[in-house]
Amino acid sequence: MHFDYKTENTCSQMISLDIDGDIVTNISFIGGCNGNLKAISRLVDGWTVEQIQSKLEGNICGRRPTSCADQLAKAVKAAYEAEQAQ
Repeated sequence: MHFDYKTENTCSQMISLDIDGDIVTNISFIGGCNGNLKAISRLVDGWTVEQIQSKLEGNICGRRPTSCADQLAKAVKAAYEAEQAQ
C-alpha cells in the first residue's frame, strides 16, 4: 500500500512510503535536508515498522519537539494502522 504523511514542525512537508504488512520501502521526503533524508530513506528501506520506530522515534531537531526522523517513525505507524484498517 502506498501512504503519504503530512509532517508537522519540520522542514520537510511530506513523507511518501510503501508498506506491505510491517515492511516499509520506497521512502521519500518532500522538502527538508535533501542529502540527510535520502540517506535515512536508504538506510531504513526494508525495515519493519517496529525497527524504524525503535531507532528514530523521539529524535528532535534543534529546539523543535520533533525531527524528520521522528516524523518518519510517526508516518510508518500511521501507515501500518491504515493498512490494518483495510
